Amino acid sequence: MNHSDISAVPAPHSAPRPARRRPALRAAVAAVIAGATLTGLAGCQSSPTSSSFTQVSPTPSASATSAAPEPSASEPSASKPPAPPGKRADHRPLGEQDGRVPDGVTVFDEHIAAVANLDPALLTALQRAASDARLTFTVNSGWRSADYQEELLRKAVAQYGSEEEAARWVATAQNSPHVSGEAIDLGPSAAQTWLSRHGAAYGLCQIYRNEPWHYELRPQAVTAGCPAMYADPTEDPRMR
Repeated sequence: MNHSDISAVPAPHSAPRPARRRPALRAAVAAVIAGATLTGLAGCQSSPTSSSFTQVSPTPSASATSAAPEPSASEPSASKPPAPPGKRADHRPLGEQDGRVPDGVTVFDEHIAAVANLDPALLTALQRAASDARLTFTVNSGWRSADYQEELLRKAVAQYGSEEEAARWVATAQNSPHVSGEAIDLGPSAAQTWLSRHGAAYGLCQIYRNEPWHYELRPQAVTAGCPAMYADPTEDPRMR
C-alpha cells in the first residue's frame, strides 16, 4: 500500500455510546415483580386449599354453641307415618320379640318373650296349675307388644268388617291386658276344660264367655270363686 491510499481511508473513530437506560429498566422489572406478587396473593386468598395459604376456620366457643336457639314449641314436628301391617313402628318385621308365639310353646318356656313378659304372679299360677293337672298348657298368645296388638286389631277389622264387631274379639293396644302381660290365651281344649273346673283354686279365671281360651289372674277367686264372665270384651269396663 502507498501513502496516497492511506489518505483515502477514513480515520477510525469510536461508535457512539447508547443512552443509559438502566434506571428505566429497573423500574419496569420492579413493576412486573410487584404485579406477579399481587396476583399470587389474590390467587391464594381465593383458593383456601392452596399449599401456600391455609385458611383456618375459628372453632366456636362453648358459650356460642350453648346459646344456639331451641326449636320453637309452636313449630310443627315431623310425625312418623304409621307402620304398615306386620311391621314395627321402626319398620322392622314383627317377630317373637313382639309376642309372636312359635308352635309348641308351653307356660314353662320362659325364654320366649310372650311367656317371659307375663305378670310374674300370673305365670306362677299357670305353672302350678299345669303341674297339678299333668297336662300341657300350650300358649297360643301371651304378652304382646303394642305394635303386635295393633296389627291384630287391623286384621280383625278386615275380617269382621267393622271396628265395632272387631272389638268383640280384639282390644286396642291401650286397653288390652295382653300388652300389660296380664292375660294369656291357652290351649288345647283339654287344658281349657280343666281350668274351667279347677282354675279358680289357682286364681285363674275365664273372663269372656266368647273366649274360652282367655285367662287372667283373679287372686280373690281362690276363696270367693271367679267373677261372672262378660259376654265379650265390649262389656268389659276396662275396654272403654
